[in-house]
Amino acid sequence: MDYIFFFLIVVLVLVIFSIANEYKQNKILISRLKNDWGQCPEYEPSSEKMKSIMAFYLSQKDEYMDVDDITWNDLDMDEIFYRMNNTQSSLGEEYLYALLRKPCFSHEELEERNRLIDYFMTHEKERVEVQAKLYKIGKLRKISAFEYASRLSSQEPKSNIPHYLMVIALIISLGLVLLNPSIGIGLTLFVMVFNIATHFKYKAEIDNYIILIAFQLRLLDSIEEFNKISIPDLDLYQKKLSSDIKIFKKYKRGSSIVVSRNVSGSILEALMDYYRMITHHDLIKYNSMLSFFKKNKEAMVRIFKIVGFLDSMISVASFREMIDYYSIPQLSHAKASPKLYVVDVFHPLINKPVPNSITADNCTLLTGSNASGKSTFIKSLAINGILSQTIYTSLSREYKANYFVIYSSMALKDNILSNESYFIVEIKSLKRILDKTNRKYPVLCFVDEVLRGTNTLERIAASSRILGSLANENSLCFAATHDIELTYILEDYYSNYHFRERIEGNQVLFDYRIYKGRAVSRNAIKLLKLLGYSKDIIDNAEDAANQYMKTGEWSKI
Repeated sequence: MDYIFFFLIVVLVLVIFSIANEYKQNKILISRLKNDWGQCPEYEPSSEKMKSIMAFYLSQKDEYMDVDDITWNDLDMDEIFYRMNNTQSSLGEEYLYALLRKPCFSHEELEERNRLIDYFMTHEKERVEVQAKLYKIGKLRKISAFEYASRLSSQEPKSNIPHYLMVIALIISLGLVLLNPSIGIGLTLFVMVFNIATHFKYKAEIDNYIILIAFQLRLLDSIEEFNKISIPDLDLYQKKLSSDIKIFKKYKRGSSIVVSRNVSGSILEALMDYYRMITHHDLIKYNSMLSFFKKNKEAMVRIFKIVGFLDSMISVASFREMIDYYSIPQLSHAKASPKLYVVDVFHPLINKPVPNSITADNCTLLTGSNASGKSTFIKSLAINGILSQTIYTSLSREYKANYFVIYSSMALKDNILSNESYFIVEIKSLKRILDKTNRKYPVLCFVDEVLRGTNTLERIAASSRILGSLANENSLCFAATHDIELTYILEDYYSNYHFRERIEGNQVLFDYRIYKGRAVSRNAIKLLKLLGYSKDIIDNAEDAANQYMKTGEWSKI
């Protein structure tokens, strides 16, 4: 009797300890979630992890309407994704990445995103509760939840006959121990070693799928907890989730033999591992779970998308808290010529950015010296175009525009692998934009130093015609250039704006402000003086430039 009493006391102590530890961990989690809110996430995924994050987007990629690879890389959108990625689950970060690559053309959908974002910004208690449930789902290290769900559904369950035969062999060998111990023990050891070795072989083939199943089970458990929270503003999503998780009650039943829910490293867990290896019970159950999943994959994918969507909207809400100011875009499907109006727009990756404003009802040329702000400005516009049609957030005081498909041709490089020069890469990049014009939606495009990869004569001749063609199509183009000639050739089609700099003493000073009209200052030669070039070189360069401005011809040296 004393032993029973002692045992009950031990069990009670363990239960109390477990509850206290869970309470402590939950308190730490809630504190972290509150502290991380509105902060730039420190987590930056590896290149391998980024491939898994991209997988969901790649499964639904659209060649026309999406932000393509060139534009995404031109605008450093990976860095913006990192800053925004305050998600708690793999589903959230995969969904968020895909969302940023796919501009939305539905006012109703963008309004619903904004409703949720605004709700999570203004209801801390409910938001933290939801985040805590999402955190328990977790993030997969190397695989994509969406991609491996598709792969899992394409797998065919293998026959369980080999596993049953191994179990029968084990039972026979154990029975033989009673009849002939010396032979029975030796045979039992042989069967156990054989079963363990073959278990490792079979398990290695499905290891990533086991990881996914474990993820799915955590997901289903977390949704059950999430649906217990009363949040009227999320009622529609909770009802959809509740309907779908009912389907998976059978899927969860007995699943602990495949994926243990015990504390890792416990004695019981170690014993269960040996039991699985010797009996192949987990592999037998895996095949039955696989058959069930194949029949109900669509319901699981619906769950994935709803959870990913909610997690991504919380992340966007945190991003809005992080930035200095933002506005809700005013977007139009107007069929008249495309327009863009933006007040105090800024670049999210620059510390202490200088905001600028512009009204553009036709294409725009930007001139000015290097480092004066041209490229940063057009990148700011491009990024805002994407964010406005994805997370319904403009990094500006005010943003009015058409719904656009958005392309850029800016940070291009030689393609060594395909033996393509910079110029070939550049004209292909520009051609892809021209090919997208005159379709369903207007094009918002951004070009930095058009055709910089060729000589001056052909650059001006060709670039003026390419830019002129874009102006005649259903597009709004912003092009940065050093070629002042283009501002005259295209003045009937392009508005002119410029950025300035001034030289004071031995310093070049930029205000990074945009001004109407073409650039008129010539400071490149003056910069030679600041860097210590000889007086002869500077004087001769000035004379040559003045001579060309008067006659239109270059004098020989």
